[in-house]
Amino acid sequence: MLNGATGGNRGHSLLSEYATLLGDAVLRSRTRAAEQAARIEAELARRVKSEFVSNMSHELRTPLNTIIGFSKILKSHEARPLANNDIVEYSKLIHDAAQHLLSVINDILDLTKLQSGAHTIDEREVVIEEVLSACLSSLRNEAREAGVVVSHRFDPKLPSVSGDANKIKQAFAHIIGNAIKFTLTGGRVDVMAELARDNRVVITVRDSGVGMTEDEIRVALSAFGQVDGSRTRWREGSGIGLPIAKALIELHGGTLDIESVKTKGTLITVSLPMRNVQQIETAGLVPRAADAGKANRGEVTA
Repeated sequence: MLNGATGGNRGHSLLSEYATLLGDAVLRSRTRAAEQAARIEAELARRVKSEFVSNMSHELRTPLNTIIGFSKILKSHEARPLANNDIVEYSKLIHDAAQHLLSVINDILDLTKLQSGAHTIDEREVVIEEVLSACLSSLRNEAREAGVVVSHRFDPKLPSVSGDANKIKQAFAHIIGNAIKFTLTGGRVDVMAELARDNRVVITVRDSGVGMTEDEIRVALSAFGQVDGSRTRWREGSGIGLPIAKALIELHGGTLDIESVKTKGTLITVSLPMRNVQQIETAGLVPRAADAGKANRGEVTA
C-alpha cells in the first residue's frame, strides 16, 4: 500500500511538473507573440508618423514658398514696376497661400489638443440645421470651383442637440469639405439630416468621389494617417480632417462611421444625441407646426 501511494504521488508530481512546464511554454509563446505584435505595431506607427511628417512638411513648405516667392516679386516692384493687375494677382496668391498655411497649422494644433484631451466644449443648445446651413454656405465657393454639385435635405422636425456649435460646425466643415475635395468635377455631394427612432440626430454625407478601401478607411481615421500621398497631392489639405472630425463628434457623445467603395464614392454617417424633450421645449427650440411636412432642401450647382 505504501509503495502504491508513493507511486501515485510520484505520478501526480510528474503530471504537475509537466503541467507547469507546459504552462510556462504557452506563456513564453504568448509573450513572444505579443512582443512581436508590439514591434510590428510600433514599426507601423513609426512609418505612419514619418509619412505624416513628410506630408505635413510638403503642406507647410508649398504655401510658404508661394508667399516668399511672390513677396519677393512685389518687393522688387520699385526697381521693376509691375502692372496693377499683376500686383492684384500676386497679392491674391499670397493671401490664398497664407490662408491655406493657417488652415494646416490650425488642423495640426487641433489634432494635438484633441489627442492630449485639452479640448473642452462650450455646451449649449445647438440647432443642427443652422450649423449645417452655415457650414454649407462657407463651402459654396469651394464646391463651385471644384465643379461639384452639393445638395442638402433637412428634416423639418430636427430637434436641437447639446454641444458646442463652433466645434460641431468645424467637424462638418472637415467632413463635407473632404467629400468635395475627393469628388471629381461633375460629381455630387448630398447632405441629409433627420431624427432617428432612437432619438438621435443622424447626418449623412454621401459623395460620388474616388472612394476608399477598408485599409484606406482605417488609415484615414488614424491620428497620423493620410491615405496614399499620391491621392492627396491633386487636392491640397492637411489630410487630418477626418480624425479631427471624428474626435470632435465623439467629444459630443456621438459616433462617426464610414462606408466606401473604391471609385464609387463614400458615405459618412454621424449620429449625435439630442437633448431631453422637456429641455428642448423649455428652450423654445421645438420646430414650428407651420414647418411640419416641409423639408429644408437646397442645392449648390457648379
